[in-house]
Amino acid sequence: MGKDSKAKDAGGKGKGKGKQAASGADESASKGKGKSGKAASDGLGTCTYVKARHILCEKQGKINEAYKKLQDGWLSNGDKVPPAEFAKLAAEYSECPSGKKGGDLGWFPRGKMAGPFQDVAFSTLIGATSAPFKSTHGYHIILCEGRKN
Repeated sequence: MGKDSKAKDAGGKGKGKGKQAASGADESASKGKGKSGKAASDGLGTCTYVKARHILCEKQGKINEAYKKLQDGWLSNGDKVPPAEFAKLAAEYSECPSGKKGGDLGWFPRGKMAGPFQDVAFSTLIGATSAPFKSTHGYHIILCEGRKN
């Protein structure tokens, strides 16, 4: 799944990057006199903390089932998944202890989470849901709820 998820993820991110680039240009134009060097407050590479929820499953089939529910309910229409609805699916599907809290991981700093999880968490736009991906702990879906420095 590693290569496939990256391909899917890159496809999904392609749209976001286009919108982000456009909004980043608009934002830097409108806030040009503000923080020099930091164009967007949600700058994917510049934030220090992320607030996220996740679903963790040992089996790829189970995470795909959860993702299909997200697609059928919101993602296929281009809608964002409401955190409360993501929390319900996390409680139902996640095999992580955080599942009992709706997958809520709270705020965590860069460097706290391992490799692919951190990469996806810090590159997912606020309000967006990642495609399923694999880490050393299993298969995940992340909902980014916030960013701060």
